[in-house]
Amino acid sequence: MSRWIQPHAFTIKKTASYYVTHITVAAMVAYAVTGNLLASVTLSLLEPTVQAVVYFFHERAWQSVAFRRSSRLPVTQAAAA
Repeated sequence: MSRWIQPHAFTIKKTASYYVTHITVAAMVAYAVTGNLLASVTLSLLEPTVQAVVYFFHERAWQSVAFRRSSRLPVTQAAAA
């Protein structure tokens, strides 16, 4: 597993940071709307958990696109970039 984690460590850290921020905001919004602490905690954990997983794969997909684009550059453009 560490062979997989090591090359993706930055994206995993970024995802974790996003997750904590999202939970905090979601809890505050859910509590403001419902006035119910249990409901706000439940909503704030469920939705951002799903979003964090989606975000990780979204980020990986965009990195893949960037890699493919950079590998298609002609040699003269790649050297200049």
